[in-house]
Amino acid sequence: MHAYLVLRRWVFGVVLAALVWCAAPLALAQGSNGLATPAAPEITDVNQATEAQLDGLRGVGPATTRRILQARAQRPFTDWADLILRVRGIGQVSAAHFSAQGFVVNGAPYVPPGGTGAALPQER
Repeated sequence: MHAYLVLRRWVFGVVLAALVWCAAPLALAQGSNGLATPAAPEITDVNQATEAQLDGLRGVGPATTRRILQARAQRPFTDWADLILRVRGIGQVSAAHFSAQGFVVNGAPYVPPGGTGAALPQER
């Protein structure tokens, strides 16, 4: 009987840990209407981002972070088109993903071609 209780307690702990681990990324904020809505991503300018912040982007590895920092050291990025043009490996799709994660260039989110922004070079 004792082994059964120990096993039951262990299973409960594992299930509880899995639920907490899965739910943690779903940080919810209370909306004005009282309904839970996903929290907005923190806004970070690529021209101000630290190496750790850039590495934290989904889709950015150490090599891309290094290329961003090297290009930024030459001169700050003027807009998304400048970032895409100067950093190999970043194209329109990547820019859209980065912007969705809260990154901006000079305060502006990425606007795909055909939107209200300037034309951007094609994905490389």
